[in-house]
Amino acid sequence: MSPSRRRDGPQSPELAQVPDVASIQAALQARKRGLLGQDLYVKTAVLVPIVRDVDGQPAVLFEKRAATLRRQAGEICFPGGHVSEEDADEAATAIRETCEELCIDKRHVSLLGPLDVLVGFGQLMVYPYAGVIDEAAQIDPNPDEVAEVFTVSLQRLLTTPPEVYEMTFQHLPGEDFPFHLIPNGRNYKWRQGVVPQLFYQFDGYVIWGLTARILTHFLDIVRAAPEFLA
Repeated sequence: MSPSRRRDGPQSPELAQVPDVASIQAALQARKRGLLGQDLYVKTAVLVPIVRDVDGQPAVLFEKRAATLRRQAGEICFPGGHVSEEDADEAATAIRETCEELCIDKRHVSLLGPLDVLVGFGQLMVYPYAGVIDEAAQIDPNPDEVAEVFTVSLQRLLTTPPEVYEMTFQHLPGEDFPFHLIPNGRNYKWRQGVVPQLFYQFDGYVIWGLTARILTHFLDIVRAAPEFLA
C-alpha cells in the first residue's frame, strides 16, 4: 500500500453574504477555463525537432538520454525539460532546453507550432511543440544529458506503424484511507484505466512511453495536412 496522503483542505473564509446567481455567473464568465488540479502537476515542454535535409529529405531528431541521469537513463526522448519561472512560456522552455541539450544557439531553432498538451501519469503535464533545426546548427550534444542523437526520416516514420500494448492502471488507497466514508468500503469498485503503450523500433533504438505518444500525435497531424512542412 502507498503511504498516507491525507491533507488538510483550504480554510473556508467567512462570508459577508451569500452570492446570488448573477454574481456567480459574472465570476464564471470573468475567468479563463483551465485544467482542474493542474497546480498539482509538474509542467514540462519538449520539441519535436525536424532537420530539413538528411540525405535529401526531412527527418526527425531524437536523443538517447545519458546513462548517468536519475530518470529514464538510456531511453529515447525529444529535447525538453521542466518549465522555469524565467521562461516566457512553454514554447520558450522547449527552445531553451533544446539549445542547452544540443549545444546550439536559439537562432538556429524555429517553431512550427504547438501540439496537444499531454497529461501523463505521475502528475506530469507535457507541452509539446514541433520545430525546425536549420542546416547551420552545429549539434554537439551535452554529455551530461545526452549520450547520442540520431535521426529517422519523416517518410520512414510516416510508413511505420507502432506496436501497441495495453497497460492497466488502478487506484491504490493508503492504509489510513477512510473506507468507512464510501459505499461498500474496501469493496468499492474503483474505476480502472487502460492506456495504450506504443513502441517504435528503428535500427536498434526503441521509442516508447510519452515520446512515442507525442510522436504518433505529430505524425497524425502531418498525415492529415501534407502541406504542414511546406
